Amino acid sequence: MSGHDRERRAPGQVKEVTSLTNPIIKDIRALSLKKYRDRENAFIAEGLKLIIDAFETGWTIRTLLYAKAGRGNEAVEKLAARTVAAGGLVLVVSEKVLSAVTRRDNPQMVVGVFEQKTLPLDAVKPANEDVWVALDRVRDPGNLGTILRTADAVGAKGVILIGDCTDPFSIETVRATMGSIFAVPVVRASVDAFLAWRKGFAGRLVGTHLEGSVDYRTADYRQGPTLLLMGNEQQGLPENLASACDVLVRIPQAGRADSLNLAVATGVMLYEIRRKVLPLDDRSKA
Repeated sequence: MSGHDRERRAPGQVKEVTSLTNPIIKDIRALSLKKYRDRENAFIAEGLKLIIDAFETGWTIRTLLYAKAGRGNEAVEKLAARTVAAGGLVLVVSEKVLSAVTRRDNPQMVVGVFEQKTLPLDAVKPANEDVWVALDRVRDPGNLGTILRTADAVGAKGVILIGDCTDPFSIETVRATMGSIFAVPVVRASVDAFLAWRKGFAGRLVGTHLEGSVDYRTADYRQGPTLLLMGNEQQGLPENLASACDVLVRIPQAGRADSLNLAVATGVMLYEIRRKVLPLDDRSKA
């Protein structure tokens, strides 16, 4: 059992740590690697707002780290008290330790270690106007984080990661979500599992494709729930996934670029699909 594991199983407590060789800190720093995140079923989130969001949405905190400068800060002290009450460990640390944990020269004042949480594919049962996003082999953590943030913004119900995707719980992805990792359910599935599940999906599967025959602005997104399927950054949708779609749409381009960034394209599609439930807000009349 790791030092961090031993400490977090103890009743909630507060410790002061200044050394990078402390076994708890070494365990937390190891969470920068996916194999350790998977082994510990844990991940790191930075910043006061993100950690408050995590508490508000019911995620389980294991360890809270905050800078000595945070002593006396009402919001920080409140998070520390909530962590102790939940049985978690609170570490008051030096800025050197926070920099090492976050790999940043100017780290946030507060860092949390949380338990990972994903949704099983068979729990995804979209209702009438629900929108889900499925991503095939998304490789870039910034793209994935931005897509999760955009899905949150438009009110999509969740994101399904198909095949060998980048880790939604990497520190880079979590940063890019700006807290939406705690609000948007994430599902992991193999291609075969996804295609089998898709056979029972009652709505429309809409894929984007350079060879799509339908302009994305003319497609009908009102026929029950919609599942938006986006391809890999370099290769787009493979044939087995493209052929499973009810409609393949394209986003027209007028310039010299031969493709859009994946996160941008997903954002364009999501706002079009959700147009009917995101009415014009004419604030000039207020």
